[in-house]
Amino acid sequence: MLIGFKAQNHPQQTKYAGSRRHVDDRALPAVDFALLQSRFRFTIDVAAAQHNAKLPRFHSIENCGLEASWAGERVYCNPPYSDIRPWIIKAWRETEAELIVMLLPANRTEQRWWQDLIEARRDRNGSPLRVEFLSGRLRFLKPGQNVIGPNERPPFGCCLCIWSYGEKN
Repeated sequence: MLIGFKAQNHPQQTKYAGSRRHVDDRALPAVDFALLQSRFRFTIDVAAAQHNAKLPRFHSIENCGLEASWAGERVYCNPPYSDIRPWIIKAWRETEAELIVMLLPANRTEQRWWQDLIEARRDRNGSPLRVEFLSGRLRFLKPGQNVIGPNERPPFGCCLCIWSYGEKN
């Protein structure tokens, strides 16, 4: 029992629904993305901004990846963490995609979107979805940042949600 402890949610979890650009605009450093790219060979980044796109072909807020087809693609998706649910729904609907790899926070497994859309279907026989929990904590670049300083790790680990529709990866 923790005497005097008062639980508090992060501002992203309260009083707001929908994405928050000033919070969500984060990108993997090139070295971390290169490891994923060498493994998965992505063809498109579907949740990027002009300044943080990881691939020559990408969708941004202006040409929303939620509205475009992912058919035939090998998709990298680092969705806005303040509005994850629609991106997971999209991944489930894009059965014509070859592969979808979504980078998600691993500290929200109790939330409805995880319980309804991931937990109930992941790592099961016949399911295209598997989840890999990453060790350590990834660092993310903020807009205009080229180097990540000390103590700038987020307070959560991450996982990869991997939908293999067109291949067995």
